[in-house]
Amino acid sequence: MANEWNVGQKASGLAEETEYAVIVGVVLRGQSEEQVTEYLDELEFLAETAGAKTVKRFIQKLDHPDNRTFVGSGKAHEIAAYVKDHEDVSMVIFDDDLSGKQVNILEEEMKVKIIDRSTLILDIFARRAQTAQAKTQVELAQMQYLLPRLRGLWTHLERQRGGIGMRGPGETEIETDRRIVRDKISKLKKDLDKIDKQAETRRKGRDAMVRVALVGYTNVGKSTLMNLLTKSDVFAEDKLFATLDTTVRKLAYEGVPFLLTDTVGFIRKLPHHLIESFRSTLDEVKESDILLHVVDVAHPQYDDQIRTVQGLLKEMDCQNKPTLLVFNKIDLFRERNYDMYLDEDGREEVESDLKQGLEAEFGQEAMLVSAHTKENVNELRARLTEMVRVEYQQTYPYIAKQW
Repeated sequence: MANEWNVGQKASGLAEETEYAVIVGVVLRGQSEEQVTEYLDELEFLAETAGAKTVKRFIQKLDHPDNRTFVGSGKAHEIAAYVKDHEDVSMVIFDDDLSGKQVNILEEEMKVKIIDRSTLILDIFARRAQTAQAKTQVELAQMQYLLPRLRGLWTHLERQRGGIGMRGPGETEIETDRRIVRDKISKLKKDLDKIDKQAETRRKGRDAMVRVALVGYTNVGKSTLMNLLTKSDVFAEDKLFATLDTTVRKLAYEGVPFLLTDTVGFIRKLPHHLIESFRSTLDEVKESDILLHVVDVAHPQYDDQIRTVQGLLKEMDCQNKPTLLVFNKIDLFRERNYDMYLDEDGREEVESDLKQGLEAEFGQEAMLVSAHTKENVNELRARLTEMVRVEYQQTYPYIAKQW
């Protein structure tokens, strides 16, 4: 299509070099400023993962988003003035989704790239995708996200509004683009269906084995824990969405064989199209027998992250699977929260109370571990082996009898 590359570039994608960004959040009715500040902390980490350094953040209280600029016109002018005075700023990132029209108006006023949270996440996914499956999933999500925003991204249509006599080549051009994007979506869905069928065939070949899936918020240490449990070399990095591709390893603890799967991390406000596109990856979670829900206990909002993951698991109808809460990074928790004068007995009491409180709040057994220092990992292996044994007895009793 004539403007396919330009439209796609405008809808998503950050430069390869480090860029400087301003981030924007809105406190809507029913939200607290503290909550939005937490969201912006995460947005800043997302920006960093994508290669952008945040230099300023703006927060505004609104009853509802403005149809034209999302924030109020006064706040939009304030942001534009800041950007104008700081020439190194090349983008403004909003913590909520924007329409194509809003992006267009804001770019016209601020003279820099305007990116929303979903576009940022899609950009990170596009960078991280390695396999054909992940690349297809990301491209499908990008096209689905772009389609309803095409009209707003076509600035020249502003001059071609009206009725009879105003249906010019621009209207034809955007319809052509829509058709091309729809055709692309259709092709990507077919490609993904083929990949899904291949993945389903592979999963069927593993039917006689108990399957354990690592799930959790992004950047909680799932891949590091996977490496420790399997003695393998899954890519792990202190960035959001360090790995997108599902990794499956066969293990045997105390002669009990099972499959362990590392899955893509969850996040708040995850774009719906991304969940939809990654359904084959999430099928690994749906078809698993046991869930190891990994949590970063050192994160100040770990309880909110737990609820986010539990909400997504409920959407996938996986909330009733046998689940072990694994609170990782206990070493970092101590470093950030313990007084240097707290003795060993005091530490044990604090951690015992923490564990009991978590189990009471979330209704699941909890373990405190550190994948970094390997603390309590042997206890985790033993508990996991016990859960796998029980699952074999319930699901594959004829195999359990062979031991």
